Amino acid sequence: MRQDRDNLILKLTLEFALNVIEYTELLENNKKYVIASQLLKSGTSIGANVREAQNAESKPDFIHKMKIASKEAEETAYWLTLCEMSVNFPKDERLSEKLQSIINVLSKIIITSKCQ
Repeated sequence: MRQDRDNLILKLTLEFALNVIEYTELLENNKKYVIASQLLKSGTSIGANVREAQNAESKPDFIHKMKIASKEAEETAYWLTLCEMSVNFPKDERLSEKLQSIINVLSKIIITSKCQ
């Protein structure tokens, strides 16, 4: 069995996905179904792509999968920004803070992997 708990990006993205699930349930309770659905898809996809990258066939494949995770993170940032700026949406600024940490780690992983 892999030791995923020692892998920072896997840990961060799994925790973030769980937080996104909680937040989207709150959005759905407030009848914000469309945004909740979009956010749930992109927010949980980050970790799924990071997890998939752990079994990449090559370094270029690993980088490609991490770039997909990074794109999903940017999409998630968009949906979170909409939620934060919308008047009638529940707020959860900690998600944006956690997401920024994930984006920073993903960027570092991609840059480091390209240089090796």
